[in-house]
Amino acid sequence: MQVIYKNNIIDVKKGTRVIDLLKEEIKKTNQTVIACRFNNEVKALNYPINSNGEIELIDVASKDGMRIYTRGLIFIIGMAFSKTYKEALLTVNYQLSNAMFCEVDNMEVTEEMIAKVNKKVNEIVKKDLPIIRKSMTRDEAIEFYKKEKTLKGKLQLDVENDKNILLYYCEDYYNYFYGVMPLSTGCINIFEIKKYKDGFLVRYPSRENPKVLPQHEENKKLLTTLREYDNLHKVLDINTVYKLNKVIKENKINEYILLDEALHEKKIAKIADEVLKRDKVKMILIAGPSSSGKTTFAKRLGLQLRLNGLKAVTISVDNYFVEREENPRDENGKLDFECLEAIDIKLFNEHLKKLFAGEEIKVPTFNFKTGHKEYKGNTMKLEKDEVLVIEGIHCLNDELTKEIPKEQKYKIYISALTVLNIDYYNRISTTDTRLVRRIVRDNQFRGYSALHTLQMWDSVNRGEYKNIFKYQEEADVMFNSSLIYELAVLKDYAIPLLKQIDNTIPEFSEAKRLYKMLRYFETIPAKLVPNNSLLREFIGGSVFGE
Repeated sequence: MQVIYKNNIIDVKKGTRVIDLLKEEIKKTNQTVIACRFNNEVKALNYPINSNGEIELIDVASKDGMRIYTRGLIFIIGMAFSKTYKEALLTVNYQLSNAMFCEVDNMEVTEEMIAKVNKKVNEIVKKDLPIIRKSMTRDEAIEFYKKEKTLKGKLQLDVENDKNILLYYCEDYYNYFYGVMPLSTGCINIFEIKKYKDGFLVRYPSRENPKVLPQHEENKKLLTTLREYDNLHKVLDINTVYKLNKVIKENKINEYILLDEALHEKKIAKIADEVLKRDKVKMILIAGPSSSGKTTFAKRLGLQLRLNGLKAVTISVDNYFVEREENPRDENGKLDFECLEAIDIKLFNEHLKKLFAGEEIKVPTFNFKTGHKEYKGNTMKLEKDEVLVIEGIHCLNDELTKEIPKEQKYKIYISALTVLNIDYYNRISTTDTRLVRRIVRDNQFRGYSALHTLQMWDSVNRGEYKNIFKYQEEADVMFNSSLIYELAVLKDYAIPLLKQIDNTIPEFSEAKRLYKMLRYFETIPAKLVPNNSLLREFIGGSVFGE
């Protein structure tokens, strides 16, 4: 048979492993090659070639490669705990800038514990032990789980179409991870495990520089927000997909939906109360990454402010773009509308100062076809019982409102900070939750396919990292817009869209990864979602409109 690698056709004997076929190529690469893509599907390097196809090597500088790297690292840490503290119930909780925050549910995390685990992890890495993927039939798996009395990978049994149940073994340790693993423990050689708060951090390199461990950055506000929501959902006893599915099967989910929505409302009311306490606040600035639910949040906050005697009025930053000929261009020579320099900051600040002084301003309307501001007679004046609400990607960056005193600003960071895990070792990333939201919303309201959304997503992420994430700790408050039940609602919208992408398209691997994750959720009918829910912004039927 024949395979294509870098546009070259290679004759291959059936059953040849990718690692054997491309051994010399793998040696020559600058970055660590950790997996491959065969016909646009992510595979382990020992994947046997049994059909014609195209091969691409995956290194740790890629998104998929770094996912596999961190997956392997967590597997090794789980193995180290099993050998040093066999009874320890390890939980992988949240991602914090190139680190995972982990806890041990039934033991105190001490410096001594981390030192022992660290020593064992390094021993396992040094031995370069093979990580072996083993497959069982459903019947074999049922017997296995009866005997072992473990939940590791058991969620696979709930997916009816899965004929084979998979586990990964290294010596006598086994676990399951929802995705491809490295071939051996020796692939994972740059990391740090350090005690942090009442748990520990697992630190790893960035994709941008995978050979160096970056300097640790504190995310105090982000961690506090994540833990606040996590603790509440632990009280409800829903912190994994397994437990969520159990509640859905027992027809008890409606109560949990109402509790989750009440949590949002309580937090929004608390933010409105905080704004009222700060009597010098003249403006509320809201920023967050794509598909965080900023529109619905702003409207619900407006209602709570009204109850406090304040009327929320909005002004659009989009009307304050610089003239087209002054707009900066990116590294590819294209107009960069996302950079801060694309905003007429001088005029914007002049108008804000006039509004806060009680003066009237002439509000521009930016004509995106001509690339110029137009004045159509629209005016604006801020009354004493009104507060200005501004939403935009630069709202946490003080440069946007640099002439406004700090005490007049109240900054809110909003994101879907997922606290639900698939199980204790496999977390659902915040980015994946937002991506599923975006896929559904783009299709529902903009007529875009899942393929279109996936093709744009990397560009969206780059803008977020550049303009939003690095300012998140500057916020006065963080609002977690995630809902513990949302992926169980979104799955029936998203899965048919993802299945339209076949393996002839590069985005197939990402579509399949999301599709496989969503299959683990039992379905929650959309009719159970309240019409004022933030989730309605993505599936439709919101009392606030689209």
